[in-house]
Amino acid sequence: MTPLPAERRPLPEPVGPPLGASDGAAAEQGARTPWRGGWRDGLPYGALGLPLAFVALPLYVVLPNHYASEFGIPLAVLGTLLLGARLLDAIADPWIGRWADGWFAHSMRRVHIVALAAAVLLVLGFRALFFPAVQGPTALLVWCGVTLAITYLAYSVLSVMHQAWGARLGGDESQRSRIVSWREALALVGVLVASVLPSVAGLGVTSIVFAVLLLAGVALLWAAPAPARSAPSAAQAAPPSMAEPLRTPAFRRLLAIYLVNGVASAVPATLVLFFIRDRLQATAFEPLFLASYFAAGALSMPLWVQAVKRFGLARTWLAGMLLAVVTFIWAATLGAGDVVAYTAVCIASGIALGADLSLPGALLAGVIQRAGHGGRLEGGYFGWWNFATKLNLALAAGIALPLLGLFGYAPGQQDEGALQALTLAYCALPCVLKLLAAALLYTLWIRHAEGQRS
Repeated sequence: MTPLPAERRPLPEPVGPPLGASDGAAAEQGARTPWRGGWRDGLPYGALGLPLAFVALPLYVVLPNHYASEFGIPLAVLGTLLLGARLLDAIADPWIGRWADGWFAHSMRRVHIVALAAAVLLVLGFRALFFPAVQGPTALLVWCGVTLAITYLAYSVLSVMHQAWGARLGGDESQRSRIVSWREALALVGVLVASVLPSVAGLGVTSIVFAVLLLAGVALLWAAPAPARSAPSAAQAAPPSMAEPLRTPAFRRLLAIYLVNGVASAVPATLVLFFIRDRLQATAFEPLFLASYFAAGALSMPLWVQAVKRFGLARTWLAGMLLAVVTFIWAATLGAGDVVAYTAVCIASGIALGADLSLPGALLAGVIQRAGHGGRLEGGYFGWWNFATKLNLALAAGIALPLLGLFGYAPGQQDEGALQALTLAYCALPCVLKLLAAALLYTLWIRHAEGQRS
């Protein structure tokens, strides 16, 4: 029988404490709450992903349009502001990851206390972002930049801790994909709520709902499966270097793939409302389009998890990338009034999104385990991972929005040349980047694993 490639070969369940762990760590390792699956474990762990989604893609979808339409801030200026705020926040993520490893090593009580403090700060920042207490272009830009920084930093603390928590639960490929799928499926439900709620109930109600869901998500973590606390030996007492994850070759390869693929996904997320309103002229159908997209993503995750059992994580992710390319090629042919066709595009691209959200994180959890860093450096890895995520979104906003302005596009404009530029940015650019990401996944990961096998 031909052996499985590295990324498809099931990993053994961890037995005993990590090498070099103290007796106290061993006792706590044995006392960990195992992942049993199902609603009892999945909901308490994954619930925090739902409110955190309010600060992810929907913020990049709603915020540029809100400040451009309500306050008249130029798109090029907004793009530059978003790029700067996101880059500043992204720089902090590796530090947050390092601190998170220390919080987990100290006690789960400390993890819960930090999570609650970050949640309160996030609620305040999110509310202030959409309801500025100042007037005038300059004051609004300063307000937006400061509240963005507060919101993103609090979000980073919670998201890095949440991701590291899931990775510390361990397991083989199938279990890792299920853990990530719970978190990301509930995040997509949150994206769906955050995308539809502002147009239905207004931003005021949205901020209240966000606050309630976020505090509830933090509270539910007390009932979630708990990872083991890693108490380092004397040799490991010093905090690990933030650069240590970057010394892992498999992580560098995976991070490069994730970066390119992430920019490809972030560009259409940034431009989708402009495409719907100006190219399709279908503003009234925004809730239908967004609901179809995010619902398809959430509902597709069990299918991707099943596909992992047959094809492995990497090849299943590759299939999701290719589905996205085919979908956006189709979207480029659409014009005013193509509501039914664009709904189908939203469903197909939403299915592809399910792969993008559920599979890369599971691949990363496997990288951490194989590198021997399980139970010790998950926060560090996910700090860099979130740095890449935010860099993706920053580059998408910082490149796509100024380019549209350069080519003469502005919200509400119906000039054919400007609309063609919008279509190229929304459809063609993501296809090129997705194909590049697919090529990197095949050469740097799949072929590399096959080469190691032979």
